Amino acid sequence: MRLSGSKKIFNADALKLIAIFAMTLDHAAWTFFPGYDVRPGVVLLHLIGRITAPIMCFFIAEGYYYTKNFKKYALRLLILAVISHFAYNFCFGISFIPFKDSVFNQTSVALALFCGLISLKVLDSKKLKDPLKYLIVILLCAVSFCADWSSIAVLVIINFYSNRGSFKKQSLWLLIFVSMYAAVYFFFIDKIYGVLQLGVVLSLPLIYLYNGKKGNIKEMKWFFYIYYPVHLALFGILRLLLN
Repeated sequence: MRLSGSKKIFNADALKLIAIFAMTLDHAAWTFFPGYDVRPGVVLLHLIGRITAPIMCFFIAEGYYYTKNFKKYALRLLILAVISHFAYNFCFGISFIPFKDSVFNQTSVALALFCGLISLKVLDSKKLKDPLKYLIVILLCAVSFCADWSSIAVLVIINFYSNRGSFKKQSLWLLIFVSMYAAVYFFFIDKIYGVLQLGVVLSLPLIYLYNGKKGNIKEMKWFFYIYYPVHLALFGILRLLLN
C-alpha cells in the first residue's frame, strides 16, 4: 500500500536535518571513542549514523534533477570537497596526503558526492557515446575510492537518479551496493563494523516518507555546506584536547 502525498511527512529540510543530527552523533562517537569500539552505546551511535549517507546521496540525485544551474551546483560541491578534506582529516587524525596511512577513508564523503554528481551529468550527456560514458564513470569511481563511503556513494547516487519514481528499485540497489561496502569492511577492516554498515536500512523509511517538498528554511541551502566542515574542525580540536 502506497501512502498518499498528505501522509508523507518529511520535506527536504526535515530529512537533511535528521541526516545532519545522525552524522553529528556518529562523528562524536568516533571522536570520543576512537577505533572500533564495541560497547553497545557506541555501536548504537554509529548505527544511527548509518542514516546519513543514503539521505545525502538521495538529495544529490534530487538536486541534480531540480537544479537550474548545474555548474554552480557542481562548483559548490567541489569547493566543499576540498575544504572538507582538511577538516575531515584533521578531525580524525588522518594525514592530509592521501594513501600515506591507508587506502580507505582518506578524505571526506564530499569527494564521493561530487563524483556522483558528475557521473549523473556524464550519463545524461547526449554528446558522449555509451562506452565513453561508462569509462568516465569507472574513473570517477576510482577517484572516489579513497573517500568515506568510497565509490559505493557514486553508485548509490546513480541508483537514486536512474530509478527515480521507483522506491522498491532504489531500496533494492541501495542494499546491494552497501552490501558490497559492508563486505569490504567485514573482511579488511572490522567484522562488527562491517555488519554495522547494513544499518543504512534505517534511512529507507525516512526517504519513503519524503513528500517532495523543499521546505521553508531559506538558509538550509547553505547550512550543510558550512556545518559539515565546521563541525569536523571542532571535533578535531576536541580530539586534540582529549589527547
